[in-house]
Amino acid sequence: MTSPFNIFQLTEETVKEVEKFPPVPHRHDHEELIILTEGHAEHFVDFKKEKVSAPSVIYIAQCRVHKFVPQSGARGWVIRYKAGFIPENKFHYYSCFIDNVEYMINPGYCLDNIETLCKLMKSELDLKPPDFNTIKHLLEALISKLETLGLNKLLPEENRNNYRAVTFKNFLKILEDNFRRPVGVEFYAEKLNMSIRNLNIICRELINKSVRELIETRKLIEARRLLLNTEKSVSEIGFELGYNEKSYFTRVFREKTGSTPSQFRSQSFSISA
Repeated sequence: MTSPFNIFQLTEETVKEVEKFPPVPHRHDHEELIILTEGHAEHFVDFKKEKVSAPSVIYIAQCRVHKFVPQSGARGWVIRYKAGFIPENKFHYYSCFIDNVEYMINPGYCLDNIETLCKLMKSELDLKPPDFNTIKHLLEALISKLETLGLNKLLPEENRNNYRAVTFKNFLKILEDNFRRPVGVEFYAEKLNMSIRNLNIICRELINKSVRELIETRKLIEARRLLLNTEKSVSEIGFELGYNEKSYFTRVFREKTGSTPSQFRSQSFSISA
């Protein structure tokens, strides 16, 4: 993708084009938002298939292997943008801690506003030359709207008076700085000056995952990125992420992804070939 931004509408014609030329799993060098306003689709991400129904939002982080297959009657918008175009947003940040950002949104007034923003961005992109400054502001408004509507279904609402949410966010910050180290749950509990039990209670209440599961999720998301984008060996990647033994790293990776690191890499290489 050479342009910093692109948007196109999912219409009857584009759906028929997909049916005629089915997509294959692929990687890309940009962020992608898919807003499904009508119908159904299949989404294949990191070799896992999920069914999606409208109205819903799918965020695909840069370098993830994915395939989006809209079914007959599906309508919506596909937005692609370089990470540097909107450098800071919750979608990008939380994609490091949860396997997939996908959620349903309420139809009606909110969906109408989302479609209006998409149409405005498409109009600005069609100008000669495109007004990327205006598009950036519109995209920021859209992302802010989508975050408000949906991410609080996946993640705790940010509220300075909400002790659990503040603690959880502080945990994620500490995790981001230390996930490569061979440290366990007790390290993070000590950093937050609380018991392992209480930290686990907060994580389970807010995101339905234990502290250990979140640590492993962050490690494995990074492992997938390293497998896809470097030539480092499986052992080197495992060691870099705090796994002292290749066999243990392979076992954890297989349990969470359904394939070994080597299989995941070979699948990716076959996609790129």
